[in-house]
Amino acid sequence: MQVVSVHRGDGPIVLGQPHGGTYVPDDIATRFNNTGRALADTDWHINRLYTGLIGGVTVVQSHVHRYVIDANRDPEGLSLYPGQNTTTLVPLTDFDGQSIWQSGQEPSEDEIGQRRETFHAPYHAALTEELERVRAIHGVAVLFDCHSIRSHIPFLFEGTLFDMNIGTDGGVTCASGIESIANEFATSSPYSTILNGRFRGGWTTRHYGRPHEGLHAIQMELAQSTYLSAESPPWPYDPAKADRLRHWLHDILEAIQDTALETTP
Repeated sequence: MQVVSVHRGDGPIVLGQPHGGTYVPDDIATRFNNTGRALADTDWHINRLYTGLIGGVTVVQSHVHRYVIDANRDPEGLSLYPGQNTTTLVPLTDFDGQSIWQSGQEPSEDEIGQRRETFHAPYHAALTEELERVRAIHGVAVLFDCHSIRSHIPFLFEGTLFDMNIGTDGGVTCASGIESIANEFATSSPYSTILNGRFRGGWTTRHYGRPHEGLHAIQMELAQSTYLSAESPPWPYDPAKADRLRHWLHDILEAIQDTALETTP
Protein backbone atom coordinates (compact mmCIF):
# COMPACT_ATOMS: atom_id res chain seq x y z
CA MET A 1 0.00 0.00 0.00
CA GLN A 2 1.26 3.45 -0.95
CA VAL A 3 1.58 5.50 2.25
CA VAL A 4 1.69 8.92 0.63
CA SER A 5 1.16 10.25 -2.88
CA VAL A 6 2.40 13.45 -4.44
CA HIS A 7 0.96 15.37 -7.37
CA ARG A 8 3.54 17.95 -8.42
CA GLY A 9 2.67 21.38 -9.73
CA ASP A 10 4.78 24.39 -10.63
CA GLY A 11 2.96 27.01 -8.54
CA PRO A 12 3.82 28.27 -5.05
CA ILE A 13 1.00 26.49 -3.18
CA VAL A 14 1.28 23.02 -1.65
CA LEU A 15 -1.93 21.41 -0.44
CA GLY A 16 -1.37 19.16 2.57
CA GLN A 17 -4.00 16.46 3.11
CA PRO A 18 -3.07 14.37 6.17
CA HIS A 19 -6.51 13.05 7.14
CA GLY A 20 -8.30 11.97 3.97
CA GLY A 21 -6.89 8.45 3.89
CA THR A 22 -8.78 5.37 5.06
CA TYR A 23 -6.03 2.74 4.85
CA VAL A 24 -5.60 0.65 8.01
CA PRO A 25 -3.22 -2.34 7.99
CA ASP A 26 -5.04 -5.61 8.68
CA ASP A 27 -3.09 -6.32 11.87
CA ILE A 28 -4.26 -2.99 13.30
CA ALA A 29 -7.84 -3.14 11.97
CA THR A 30 -8.51 -6.42 13.81
CA ARG A 31 -7.75 -4.66 17.11
CA PHE A 32 -10.32 -1.88 16.63
CA ASN A 33 -13.72 -2.13 18.27
CA ASN A 34 -16.86 -1.25 16.33
CA THR A 35 -16.33 2.46 16.97
CA GLY A 36 -12.80 2.31 15.63
CA ARG A 37 -13.75 0.31 12.57
CA ALA A 38 -16.27 3.00 11.59
CA LEU A 39 -13.40 5.44 10.84
CA ALA A 40 -15.84 8.28 11.50
CA ASP A 41 -13.17 10.93 12.00
CA THR A 42 -12.00 10.97 8.40
CA ASP A 43 -11.71 14.17 6.36
CA TRP A 44 -14.17 12.65 3.93
CA HIS A 45 -13.64 13.35 0.20
CA ILE A 46 -11.13 16.11 0.94
CA ASN A 47 -8.98 15.26 -2.08
CA ARG A 48 -11.98 15.30 -4.40
CA LEU A 49 -13.11 18.64 -2.98
CA TYR A 50 -9.79 20.34 -3.75
CA THR A 51 -8.92 18.63 -7.04
CA GLY A 52 -8.53 21.05 -9.94
CA LEU A 53 -9.37 24.23 -8.04
CA ILE A 54 -6.47 26.20 -9.46
CA GLY A 55 -3.65 25.26 -11.78
CA GLY A 56 -0.13 24.57 -10.65
CA VAL A 57 -0.79 23.40 -7.11
CA THR A 58 1.15 20.55 -5.57
CA VAL A 59 -0.78 18.00 -3.49
CA VAL A 60 0.73 15.83 -0.77
CA GLN A 61 -1.82 13.26 0.39
CA SER A 62 -1.55 10.66 3.16
CA HIS A 63 -3.51 7.47 2.52
CA VAL A 64 -3.19 6.22 6.11
CA HIS A 65 -6.08 6.75 8.49
CA ARG A 66 -5.53 9.01 11.46
CA TYR A 67 -6.46 6.18 13.87
CA VAL A 68 -3.26 4.40 12.76
CA ILE A 69 -1.24 7.54 13.44
CA ASP A 70 -2.18 11.18 13.11
CA ALA A 71 0.11 12.93 10.64
CA ASN A 72 -1.04 16.31 11.98
CA ARG A 73 0.16 15.69 15.54
CA ASP A 74 3.52 16.44 17.11
CA PRO A 75 5.63 13.29 16.63
CA GLU A 76 6.77 13.67 20.25
CA GLY A 77 3.16 13.48 21.41
CA LEU A 78 2.79 17.03 22.77
CA SER A 79 -0.76 18.39 22.87
CA LEU A 80 -1.80 20.99 20.33
CA TYR A 81 -4.41 22.44 22.64
CA PRO A 82 -3.34 22.05 26.28
CA GLY A 83 -6.30 21.94 28.64
CA GLN A 84 -8.82 21.16 25.88
CA ASN A 85 -10.20 17.84 24.71
CA THR A 86 -8.32 16.57 21.68
CA THR A 87 -6.94 13.33 20.25
CA THR A 88 -3.37 12.10 20.48
CA LEU A 89 -0.59 11.08 18.07
CA VAL A 90 -2.08 7.59 17.99
CA PRO A 91 -5.66 8.18 19.12
CA LEU A 92 -7.19 6.13 21.91
CA THR A 93 -10.65 7.65 21.36
CA ASP A 94 -12.69 9.12 18.57
CA PHE A 95 -13.83 12.75 18.46
CA ASP A 96 -16.76 11.87 20.71
CA GLY A 97 -14.44 10.61 23.43
CA GLN A 98 -15.34 6.95 22.83
CA SER A 99 -12.64 4.27 22.85
CA ILE A 100 -11.68 2.96 19.40
CA TRP A 101 -9.68 -0.08 20.62
CA GLN A 102 -10.72 -3.43 21.97
CA SER A 103 -9.80 -3.82 25.64
CA GLY A 104 -6.08 -4.53 26.01
CA GLN A 105 -5.35 -3.88 22.31
CA GLU A 106 -4.14 -0.29 22.65
CA PRO A 107 -0.73 0.31 21.00
CA SER A 108 2.42 0.26 23.12
CA GLU A 109 5.04 3.02 23.07
CA ASP A 110 7.31 0.82 20.95
CA GLU A 111 4.53 0.26 18.44
CA ILE A 112 3.78 3.97 18.31
CA GLY A 113 7.44 4.57 17.51
CA GLN A 114 7.29 2.06 14.67
CA ARG A 115 4.17 3.67 13.24
CA ARG A 116 5.81 7.07 13.47
CA GLU A 117 8.68 5.87 11.28
CA THR A 118 6.48 3.89 8.87
CA PHE A 119 3.59 6.29 8.34
CA HIS A 120 4.15 9.72 9.95
CA ALA A 121 7.72 10.36 8.78
CA PRO A 122 7.18 9.58 5.06
CA TYR A 123 4.30 12.04 4.83
CA HIS A 124 6.37 14.83 6.31
CA ALA A 125 9.43 13.92 4.28
CA ALA A 126 7.31 14.34 1.13
CA LEU A 127 5.80 17.59 2.40
CA THR A 128 9.23 19.00 3.25
CA GLU A 129 10.62 18.02 -0.14
CA GLU A 130 7.76 19.65 -2.05
CA LEU A 131 7.84 22.87 -0.02
CA GLU A 132 11.58 23.18 -0.62
CA ARG A 133 11.14 22.43 -4.32
CA VAL A 134 8.43 25.05 -4.71
CA ARG A 135 10.39 27.64 -2.73
CA ALA A 136 13.41 27.06 -4.97
CA ILE A 137 11.25 27.95 -7.98
CA HIS A 138 9.45 31.00 -6.59
CA GLY A 139 11.45 32.14 -3.59
CA VAL A 140 8.32 31.48 -1.54
CA ALA A 141 6.09 28.52 -0.70
CA VAL A 142 2.66 28.34 0.91
CA LEU A 143 1.41 25.25 2.69
CA PHE A 144 -2.40 25.25 2.64
CA ASP A 145 -3.38 22.49 5.06
CA CYS A 146 -6.74 21.01 4.05
CA HIS A 147 -9.04 19.63 6.73
CA SER A 148 -12.71 18.97 7.41
CA ILE A 149 -14.69 17.86 10.43
CA ARG A 150 -18.26 17.29 11.57
CA SER A 151 -20.00 20.52 12.50
CA HIS A 152 -21.36 19.17 15.82
CA ILE A 153 -18.88 17.48 18.17
CA PRO A 154 -19.65 18.40 21.81
CA PHE A 155 -16.54 16.57 23.07
CA LEU A 156 -14.33 19.01 21.13
CA PHE A 157 -16.33 22.25 20.96
CA GLU A 158 -19.63 23.78 22.02
CA GLY A 159 -22.47 24.47 19.62
CA THR A 160 -22.06 24.46 15.85
CA LEU A 161 -18.68 24.88 14.20
CA PHE A 162 -18.11 27.76 11.82
CA ASP A 163 -18.16 26.75 8.16
CA MET A 164 -14.63 27.99 7.49
CA ASN A 165 -12.07 27.90 10.29
CA ILE A 166 -8.80 29.57 9.31
CA GLY A 167 -5.77 28.87 11.47
CA THR A 168 -2.42 30.66 11.52
CA ASP A 169 -1.55 30.17 15.20
CA GLY A 170 -2.45 33.77 15.90
CA GLY A 171 -0.66 35.15 12.84
CA VAL A 172 2.63 33.37 13.51
CA THR A 173 2.70 30.89 10.62
CA CYS A 174 2.29 33.17 7.63
CA ALA A 175 2.72 36.76 6.52
CA SER A 176 0.00 39.10 7.69
CA GLY A 177 -1.00 39.81 4.10
CA ILE A 178 -1.65 36.13 3.40
CA GLU A 179 -3.70 35.77 6.58
CA SER A 180 -5.67 38.94 5.80
CA ILE A 181 -6.48 38.07 2.19
CA ALA A 182 -7.60 34.55 3.10
CA ASN A 183 -9.85 35.89 5.85
CA GLU A 184 -11.15 38.69 3.63
CA PHE A 185 -12.25 36.34 0.86
CA ALA A 186 -13.69 33.80 3.31
CA THR A 187 -15.74 36.41 5.18
CA SER A 188 -17.06 37.81 1.89
CA SER A 189 -18.46 34.36 1.09
CA PRO A 190 -21.87 33.07 2.23
CA TYR A 191 -20.07 30.82 4.74
CA SER A 192 -19.61 31.62 8.40
CA THR A 193 -15.93 32.21 9.06
CA ILE A 194 -13.59 32.55 12.02
CA LEU A 195 -9.87 33.28 12.22
CA ASN A 196 -7.86 31.45 14.89
CA GLY A 197 -10.90 30.21 16.76
CA ARG A 198 -11.21 26.65 18.07
CA PHE A 199 -8.83 25.49 15.34
CA ARG A 200 -5.69 27.65 15.27
CA GLY A 201 -3.67 25.36 13.03
CA GLY A 202 -2.37 21.91 13.79
CA TRP A 203 1.19 20.69 14.23
CA THR A 204 1.78 20.76 10.47
CA THR A 205 0.87 24.43 10.15
CA ARG A 206 2.89 25.40 13.20
CA HIS A 207 5.89 23.29 12.23
CA TYR A 208 6.28 24.52 8.64
CA GLY A 209 5.15 28.11 8.99
CA ARG A 210 8.33 30.21 8.97
CA PRO A 211 7.36 33.35 7.06
CA HIS A 212 10.74 35.02 7.66
CA GLU A 213 12.22 32.19 5.55
CA GLY A 214 9.62 32.47 2.79
CA LEU A 215 7.67 29.45 4.08
CA HIS A 216 4.07 30.30 4.90
CA ALA A 217 1.45 27.94 6.33
CA ILE A 218 -2.28 28.30 6.83
CA GLN A 219 -4.90 25.75 7.85
CA MET A 220 -8.44 25.57 6.58
CA GLU A 221 -10.78 23.44 8.69
CA LEU A 222 -14.12 23.11 6.92
CA ALA A 223 -17.35 22.01 8.49
CA GLN A 224 -18.38 18.90 6.57
CA SER A 225 -21.93 20.24 6.36
CA THR A 226 -20.62 22.60 3.66
CA TYR A 227 -20.10 19.80 1.13
CA LEU A 228 -21.62 16.54 2.41
CA SER A 229 -25.28 15.58 2.13
CA ALA A 230 -25.11 14.15 5.64
CA GLU A 231 -22.45 14.07 8.35
CA SER A 232 -23.01 10.38 8.95
CA PRO A 233 -22.38 7.09 7.12
CA PRO A 234 -21.94 6.69 4.22
CA TRP A 235 -20.69 10.30 4.33
CA PRO A 236 -22.16 11.23 0.92
CA TYR A 237 -20.47 13.89 -1.17
CA ASP A 238 -22.99 16.47 -2.38
CA PRO A 239 -21.84 17.74 -5.81
CA ALA A 240 -24.07 20.81 -5.76
CA LYS A 241 -23.00 21.91 -2.28
CA ALA A 242 -19.38 21.07 -3.07
CA ASP A 243 -19.38 23.09 -6.31
CA ARG A 244 -20.68 26.12 -4.44
CA LEU A 245 -17.93 25.75 -1.85
CA ARG A 246 -15.26 25.07 -4.47
CA HIS A 247 -16.00 28.44 -6.09
CA TRP A 248 -14.97 30.21 -2.90
CA LEU A 249 -12.04 27.92 -2.19
CA HIS A 250 -10.76 28.70 -5.68
CA ASP A 251 -10.95 32.43 -4.98
CA ILE A 252 -9.22 32.03 -1.62
CA LEU A 253 -6.38 29.97 -3.04
CA GLU A 254 -5.90 32.28 -5.99
CA ALA A 255 -5.79 35.32 -3.72
CA ILE A 256 -3.28 33.61 -1.42
CA GLN A 257 -1.11 32.69 -4.39
CA ASP A 258 -1.06 36.22 -5.78
CA THR A 259 -0.33 37.70 -2.36
CA ALA A 260 2.42 35.20 -1.63
CA LEU A 261 4.22 35.98 -4.88
CA GLU A 262 4.10 39.66 -3.97
CA THR A 263 5.79 38.90 -0.62
CA THR A 264 8.74 37.05 -2.20
CA PRO A 265 11.94 38.25 -0.51
